Amino acid sequence: MSTRLPSLKFLKTFQVAAARLSFKAAAEELFITPSAVSHQIKALEERLGLALFERGPQSLSLTEAGRNYLQHMETVFARLESVTEQLQIRHGRGVVRVHMPPFFATEMLLPKLQSLVDMQPDTDIHINTALEPRQPHSADADVSIIVNAAPATGLACYKLFSQTFVPACSPRLLLRRPINTVDDINAHTLIAHEARRDGWDRWARSVDMGLRPRKIVRFDSMDTVAQAAEHGIGVALVSSRLSSERFARGSLVRLFDAELTTGDSYFLVLRREDAMRPDVRALMQWMLEEFGNAA
Repeated sequence: MSTRLPSLKFLKTFQVAAARLSFKAAAEELFITPSAVSHQIKALEERLGLALFERGPQSLSLTEAGRNYLQHMETVFARLESVTEQLQIRHGRGVVRVHMPPFFATEMLLPKLQSLVDMQPDTDIHINTALEPRQPHSADADVSIIVNAAPATGLACYKLFSQTFVPACSPRLLLRRPINTVDDINAHTLIAHEARRDGWDRWARSVDMGLRPRKIVRFDSMDTVAQAAEHGIGVALVSSRLSSERFARGSLVRLFDAELTTGDSYFLVLRREDAMRPDVRALMQWMLEEFGNAA
C-alpha cells in the first residue's frame, strides 16, 4: 500500500503551496527554491493523474480536486503533528490542545485558568483562539469549545450553557443619562456585534419596543463590544453568561431581565478516543464543572 502513496515531502509541499497560493511563498517557508516547489507539484500531479493547480500568467489557483485535497491534507498533517508530539512526550510532560472562541477565553477561561494549571501541574496547555475555525473540532485540537445550534455529530459532545444576550452599559453612562424603561435606550448610541447585526432588532421585538436609536456603532469582536460599553460609548447587547465577570465587578450594568435567546449553545466537543486519555479527561471534567449549566 505504501508504494502507491505519493511522497510525504511532495504532499507537504502541496499543502503549503496550496495554502499560500504561491510557489514563491511556499519555497520561502520550506527553505527550497521556487523551481523545486514547481517540480515537486508537477511530480505529484503526474503521480495522481490530475491537475491540482490552475496556472495563469500572473495567478495561481486551485482546481476543484486541489481544493478537496488541501482540505484533507490540512487535517492529516495537523493530526500527524499532534500524534507525533504526544509520542515524544509520552514519558514526560503531557500536552493538551484546546480550541475556543477568543471571547470565551478572555471572559470565562482566564479568570479560572490558575486553578486549571494547579490541577494539572505536569500537563502543558496549548490554547488556540482562532476566530473562524474551518471545522467544529480540528485535527490538531484535543478539546474544543464551539457555539452551535446543535451538538456536533460523530464526536463526544457536552452542552455547557445556552447563548443569550442582554443590554448592558457602564455605570457612568447611567449617571449622564439614566435608563429606566426600554424606550430610554433610544436616547443612546447602540453598540452591536457585526456577526449579529439583527440582535438589537430581535431583542426589541421581544420586549415590544420600537427601536429608533441615536446611532449604531458596530465592532467585529465581542471583546471590543464589551470594552466599548465599559468606556461609556453606548449600550451594548452582550452575552449574558460570558459577561458575568464584568457584571460582578461592576464595570458593566445589566439593564433589564429580558434576554435574547439565540438558539445557539456553547458545547464542549472532543473525539471519543481522546476522552480516554487521563490528561484530556481531567481537563474535560474541570471545564464541565466550571462552565457547565450548574456552575
